[in-house]
Amino acid sequence: MPNPQKRLLVLGASQDQAFMINTAKAMGINTLAVDMNPNAPAFAFADDFAVVSTRDTKALKAFLDDYTQEKPVHGVATMGSDIPHIVAEIAEHLGTWHISHETAKLATNKFAMKEAFKRGGVRIPDYRLVGSAREVHDAFDEYGKLVIKPLSEAGSRGVSLITDTKDIAELFDRAFAYAIDGKVLVESFLEGPQISTESLMVNGHIHTPGYADRNYDVLERFLPQIMENGGVQPSDHQDAFDDVEAMLLKAAKSIGLDHGVMKGDVVLTKDGPALIEVAARLSGGDFCESLVPLGTGVNYVRNVIRMALGEDVVLDELAPTMNRAVSNRYFFAEPGRFHSVEGLEEVTAKDWISKFEIWYKPGDLLPETRSHGQRFGVFVLTADDRETAIAREKWVYDTVKIRIDPV
Repeated sequence: MPNPQKRLLVLGASQDQAFMINTAKAMGINTLAVDMNPNAPAFAFADDFAVVSTRDTKALKAFLDDYTQEKPVHGVATMGSDIPHIVAEIAEHLGTWHISHETAKLATNKFAMKEAFKRGGVRIPDYRLVGSAREVHDAFDEYGKLVIKPLSEAGSRGVSLITDTKDIAELFDRAFAYAIDGKVLVESFLEGPQISTESLMVNGHIHTPGYADRNYDVLERFLPQIMENGGVQPSDHQDAFDDVEAMLLKAAKSIGLDHGVMKGDVVLTKDGPALIEVAARLSGGDFCESLVPLGTGVNYVRNVIRMALGEDVVLDELAPTMNRAVSNRYFFAEPGRFHSVEGLEEVTAKDWISKFEIWYKPGDLLPETRSHGQRFGVFVLTADDRETAIAREKWVYDTVKIRIDPV
C-alpha cells in the first residue's frame, strides 16, 4: 500500500486534474497542486496549492526549492495537460521518477513522433512538413484529402481537414499561427472508425485498459475543423484489439516509452489499424475519468500515480470488474449571446446521468466553435448496453434547449 506520508505534485488544477487529485487523496496520498489560475477549481480538493504556471519551469523550481525544505515531494504527474516534457523536467529537479526527456520530446512534436513511428514500423498516414500554402497544394496533389495541424498543440487547435484546394491558404494560416520553426504538418486522411486508447507500459510490457469508440457525428457541421463529439464504451471493435495493442506496443518502443502512460488515436483502416498519434500522458475530458471506470470498474489513474511515486504497479487493478455502456457527448452552441438553457432539471434528475456541465454563464458571448476548448458543455451517461446508451443520448439532446440571442 502507498505510504500515506507521500506527497504528489499535480501540475494543473483545472477540472481536468480534479480526478487525479481526488484519486490520490483516496489512496491516502497528500497532494500539492499548482496552476496559474488563482481560482482553479481543483485547488479545493488539494491538500496544498500554489498559484504558479505549470509551463514556467523556472518559477516552479524556485517554488519547490522553498516548499520542499519543510514538505518533501515524492512524485510529479498531470492529467489532460500535454506537458510530459515539463513533468519530466520538474521530476528530475526533485529527484523523482519520470520518463526520459527524449521520450517526452518525441511525444510532444508530431513530426518527430511520426519519424520515430516510421523507423519503428508503425502503420501511420503519409505525412510531410510544410512551410507554405504552395507546399500544402503539392501535398494535396499527391495524397488527396489532408489533415493539417500544428506540431505541438492539443485540443484540435489549428487542426483542419482539407478536402479541396479552395481554402488551402486560409487553413494553412490557421495552423501556421501555432507553428514551430516555421513549419506545420500535413498528413493523408485515413478512412475508417476511430478508437481512443489508453495504455500503461509496465517495464516493457503493454496493458491497455482504455478503449472507446470516437464519435464524429458533428464532423460535417464544423468542417473544415475536425470536431469530435465524445466517445462510447465498450467499443464495437473488440475483434481488432489484439492488432491494435500490438501496434501500440511498437509505437511505445519507437518513442522509448518503457514505463509510463500512453494515450493513442487509432484508425481502423481497411488494411488494419493505423496510428495517428500518441501522447505520453493521461487523457483529459472523460475518458479515464468516466468512460473506463464507469464501464469497466478500472481506475488506472491509481497506477499512473504509483508510477510517479516510484512504486510498483498493481496489475490486478487493470482487470475489468464489470461491463456497462458509458457515453460522453458534448453540447455545441451557435455564436451569439448565451441567454438560457431549458430542460436541465429534467435531465439531471435521471440516475443514469453521471455528469452534466455547462461551461458558459448567461450573458456570455459565445465564439464560433473552432476547437474542443470552445464546446458549450458535456454530459456523461450510463446504460446496460450500447443501444440503450444511444437512445438516452438522443433523449438528452432532444430535451436540452439552448437559447442564444444573436449579436
